Amino acid sequence: MPELPEVEAVCRKLRGAVTGARIVEARVLRCGTARVAEEAAGRTLKAVERRGKHILLRLSGGVTIHTHLRMSGNLYVIPDHRLHSVYARVIFELRGGQGIVLEDKRVLARMDALSDDEINSRLDRELGPEPLSESFTSDQFVARARGSRQPAKLFLLDQSNVAGLGNIYAAEALFRARIDPRKAMARVSPAKLRGLHGIIVSVLSDAVESAVAAYAGPGAFHSEESFPVAVYDREGEPCMTCRRRIVRIPQGGRSTYFCPGCQR
Repeated sequence: MPELPEVEAVCRKLRGAVTGARIVEARVLRCGTARVAEEAAGRTLKAVERRGKHILLRLSGGVTIHTHLRMSGNLYVIPDHRLHSVYARVIFELRGGQGIVLEDKRVLARMDALSDDEINSRLDRELGPEPLSESFTSDQFVARARGSRQPAKLFLLDQSNVAGLGNIYAAEALFRARIDPRKAMARVSPAKLRGLHGIIVSVLSDAVESAVAAYAGPGAFHSEESFPVAVYDREGEPCMTCRRRIVRIPQGGRSTYFCPGCQR
C-alpha cells in the first residue's frame, strides 16, 4: 500500500505537471470507483495537496477531488488522455490534451468530489498531526503515547495518532528506536518515546526523498530506490545489528517484522 512517502511522491509529480490546468472532461470507466464527472468538468486545478495518505486536488469553485489510493492505486499524468492503460478507472482530460489518470488493477482506490469545507472537516476529525509538519511535536506525541495501552506498532498505524504512517515505515522506526512492537505505548519510557518521535521524522524524510526519485506505482520501483529496510519483509534473515533472526508476527491484520534481540 502506498504510504506517506509514496503519496507525497505522487503529489509532487502531479503538482509540478498540472497545477493551473483546466479540466475539459472527466470520464469514469469503472462504476463505484468515483463520483467526480459532473463536478470536475470545466474547473481549474488550483493546487495538489496531501493529508496523511489522502490526495486532495483542489479545484476552482470550492470543490476538492479526494483520492485514497488504497492497496494498488496510482494517480499520474499522461501526455495524451487517449493513451491510457487498461487499468485506468478515471481519466481527467485537460486542455491541451494531457490526462490525469487514476489507475488501479485491483479496483480498491476511492475518489470522490466534495466541497472544500466537507473534506477539510472530515480529515480534521479522522487524522492526527502530519509527522513532517510543525504540528507533530515531541511533547504532543509523548503525551498521547503515554496515555495509550495500544501496542507500539498498532499505535503508530492508527491514523488518529500519526497521519500517513504505514506498515513499512512504522516497523523500521520501531527497529531504529529499539522498541518491541508488542509493547504497550504507556509502558515505553518517555526518553524512548522522544527518541521514537525524532526517528519517525527521520525515517519518513529519508523515505520521501527515495520515493520522489523512484516511485512509479505500487510494487513498481525504479533502481533509484534507496531507502534501506532493516526488518520489513526480512523474516528469517539475520539482523544486521545483532545477527538474530528477524521475526514476523500478525498484528491488527497486518504482518509485523522485528528483531527480538534489538527490540525490547
